[in-house]
Amino acid sequence: MKFDKYIVVALTLIELMFAGCTPERMAGTGSSQTSDRLIAITLDDAPLPAGPMGDWDRAEVLISGLDDSDVQVAFFATTQNFEKSADGKERVRRYGKAGHLIANHTHTHPWLHQTQAIEYLHDVAIAERLLDGLPNRRPWFRYPFLDQGRQDFDKREAVRNGLRELGLADAYVTADTYDWHFDRRWNEAIKAGKIVDETALEKVYVDMVLDAAEHAYGLAGSWLMRQPVHVLLLHENDSAASFLPAAIKALRANGWTIVEPDLAYENTLPQPRTSFTGMGRVASLAQEAGARGAEVFDHWSASETGIDARLEAAGAIE
Repeated sequence: MKFDKYIVVALTLIELMFAGCTPERMAGTGSSQTSDRLIAITLDDAPLPAGPMGDWDRAEVLISGLDDSDVQVAFFATTQNFEKSADGKERVRRYGKAGHLIANHTHTHPWLHQTQAIEYLHDVAIAERLLDGLPNRRPWFRYPFLDQGRQDFDKREAVRNGLRELGLADAYVTADTYDWHFDRRWNEAIKAGKIVDETALEKVYVDMVLDAAEHAYGLAGSWLMRQPVHVLLLHENDSAASFLPAAIKALRANGWTIVEPDLAYENTLPQPRTSFTGMGRVASLAQEAGARGAEVFDHWSASETGIDARLEAAGAIE
């Protein structure tokens, strides 16, 4: 796998850092230039159980598709899933051996607002222990459901302090998708014996990924002082294995440069002070800066009803 664009992209990022030092927030929906359209790809909940494609080698298909696309991704492992698949931990090991990055997504995938801080951190520590020894580890942590405790700010601070003690950095996202719902609809259709048009499915998936990235870019351009390296949230499911290479191609065709996840967290966005964290870091910071209203935040790529409407309009499931 080749990652020879790293130096060029790093130089671009340095330029963006200085360009973003102006005290005024940007107007409009961001620059028309494509040099600041940088995005890293991450996949949560690895290793997930069998999905709509049934008993196939998802890891082999994912690894092959990412290699052909010349893209490195980060897999955030939910280690309880090691017990739910015969090849669970070995599948994650294969991702690391193939050159992808492995990080912590808790052991049992709890909601923080429903869990005591000490129990939550214990869950994180279990995952760290089970991930020990896997190749290409990164000291990153991603909150399940992007839940940082909601209005319980004392709990949030306790967990942030605990994560620092564990040596873990907050691996936030900026472009959220409900690809898990897309995958679930596909799986349900297969189990129900419905007709599925995989060409139409791919089109909806690609549009979901591209539109989520564009939405995040527009939010950052309107409400932040600089464009970050964006971080796309997907999941280690059959949909990613089947359609992610096509989505990568579409992102590039629309001016996006796919970068290594390491680059996304070199010049991090600040932690949000708001309790609103469920749509990712850019949305949180935009809300802090004064953004309000469904027309700003609501987007079909992170909406069950929105995805359902797109699937129906495309005739993907009959």
